Amino acid sequence: MEDFRYKLLLHGIDTVQCAYFLQQRESGGIDFSWLGQNREGLRHSRFKEPAAITLGGAGFLLHPYGTASGYPYVISNEDFKIEFGEFNNLSFFVTFKSQALWRESAFFLHEKFMRWAASVGFGAYRTEGLSRVDFSFDYHLPIVDFNEDGFVSRSSKDSQHRENGKVQTFTFGRGDIVLRVYDKVAEVCQQSNKVWLYLLWGQETDVWRIEWQVRKDILRQFGIRTFEDLKKCQGDLLRYLSEEHTTLRVPNGDGNRARWPLHPLWVDLQEKIGQLDWLGVSRIFGKTAVLEERMVRIGIITYGYLKAYAAVHCAQNRMSMIDEHTALFHLMLRMWRVHDSLNWRTEVNNRIAAIECGEW
Repeated sequence: MEDFRYKLLLHGIDTVQCAYFLQQRESGGIDFSWLGQNREGLRHSRFKEPAAITLGGAGFLLHPYGTASGYPYVISNEDFKIEFGEFNNLSFFVTFKSQALWRESAFFLHEKFMRWAASVGFGAYRTEGLSRVDFSFDYHLPIVDFNEDGFVSRSSKDSQHRENGKVQTFTFGRGDIVLRVYDKVAEVCQQSNKVWLYLLWGQETDVWRIEWQVRKDILRQFGIRTFEDLKKCQGDLLRYLSEEHTTLRVPNGDGNRARWPLHPLWVDLQEKIGQLDWLGVSRIFGKTAVLEERMVRIGIITYGYLKAYAAVHCAQNRMSMIDEHTALFHLMLRMWRVHDSLNWRTEVNNRIAAIECGEW
């Protein structure tokens, strides 16, 4: 019987990293000489910001630097971050963007990447290899009635993070399996800015995420190498993670913690994992929500600077007060002194391109 104190709002895959073994079968798809010249130009430019380019009919941002793992080129858009090189044996390493995963799905994005690769003349000479998958389950928890003592885990490492004396994150494990149980609303506000999750949840408070980060060696143990494997075997992996690797229990004084009864939240989680094929997954295009939140934030910041300008103006001119209209007028006069119409068009166009490529 469902316990309505623990309501599952959302479940899905939040992060995917995958290695692709591709070779160039048709010339002319990617001009590596042109790409290298553009990257070097960015590296020696004043601001060293990414530049908008088009490859295979898709828009990307070309970043000025390669990666520490040896890929000379990094491009990104609202779907992917793609690391690649002309002479790398493992030719493409792709991180699927979180918002894209919730907008579409890991399996659709895989097909989308393969179509793009074909459009620039690349084809697979062996199947892809998943390197990391993050599974998430978001619960409405008005009351958090557990602490670190209730978790029984095979992980030898654990930690917790507090904010103002209140626990926000429980973390178990490092490396191949990491479990995080954390206040997702606080994380959105303080770090990730994924405000579009509010639309998926249907609320903006009291949401905690149960999230497993699983890397390559464990994926392989469960027969998961390709996206097709992931589709078939993710249920087996999640049952192991939630039933054998780590559980949340209710302490009852028994010296054997494994005999403690399961916490109702974990009972619900295990039941939902058992029903995974029938739960369905919510999808949303979150770009509008992100941009609106950004506009609100810019407005707040600008208003704060306007008040600061008014205070400096009053102190400088020995005035007791000016209203907002006067402050804005004087600020505009100073802005016109530094305004350059060509620079304005260039910088605004660069920012538009960045937004269209998912850099919000």
